[in-house]
Amino acid sequence: MKEIKFLLQDITKNNSEAIVNAANEDLRGGGGEDGAIHEAAGPFLDEECKKLGGCLPGEAKITKGYRLKAKYIIHMVGPRYYSCSNPSETLYSCYQNCLRLAEAYKISSIAFPSIATGVFAYPINEATTIAIKAIEDYFFSNHSQIKTVSFCFISSSNQKAYQEAFNTFEKHI
Repeated sequence: MKEIKFLLQDITKNNSEAIVNAANEDLRGGGGEDGAIHEAAGPFLDEECKKLGGCLPGEAKITKGYRLKAKYIIHMVGPRYYSCSNPSETLYSCYQNCLRLAEAYKISSIAFPSIATGVFAYPINEATTIAIKAIEDYFFSNHSQIKTVSFCFISSSNQKAYQEAFNTFEKHI
């Protein structure tokens, strides 16, 4: 049985096997949740990220979780809404590539933030629909060992928007 959860929770406190970091292109920590993840994981995360050679929008790379509850951190770069040539395709790829990477590492639970809806300015209503569609498409087209996908929010309005988007889909996991 597959499950999607919508949690009002700091992602650094989530106990999934992997958490997703909405990172910048150099993967070196920035503001917001990216900075909080780097701070909570500790200095070894930055050392490992230096070796990854950055990440392009829509792609994903994985590191250890270090001091986090999560065993892994999947870093991905979301689209900058107003400067990306195809932001919806790039955002969809973010989710799909994170799930593929989780699959490759035999991860059964993963937690996502609200990707690209902060400083990258992706409109929340569009982002929620793409996120839920990408996850449902992945689950229904693959025999995935991923059992639980959590979304972690620091804002109850974002939590509500994702829950409402999920409720509009006919297919449910």
